[in-house]
Amino acid sequence: MAEADLEVVIRQLAKQQNKGLMAAVKSRRNRYISLAAKAKDKEAKERYKQIAKNIMLQGAAAAKRLQISADNAADSYARSMRHAAAAAHSKGGQEDKNLIQGVNP
Repeated sequence: MAEADLEVVIRQLAKQQNKGLMAAVKSRRNRYISLAAKAKDKEAKERYKQIAKNIMLQGAAAAKRLQISADNAADSYARSMRHAAAAAHSKGGQEDKNLIQGVNP
């Protein structure tokens, strides 16, 4: 049961990191939007708006990669624990058979 708990912890930590990352991305985007609002000429406004748009796209992509990576790590951990439990279970069963038959492991 502990392995399931650790899997959940991995996912929760990734979710927290994702929220923090998106908050930072949004604050940076808002900074460039405010610069666009203060800009004097049309070119500068468009440039700042495009920078804000690119920041949001790149931040969202980074957050998605972070989430996928965490999901892969959690799934891998859960899978390895299932394999270890199955191996321990089958090995324990083999030792019991050997003891019954009188064979030294």
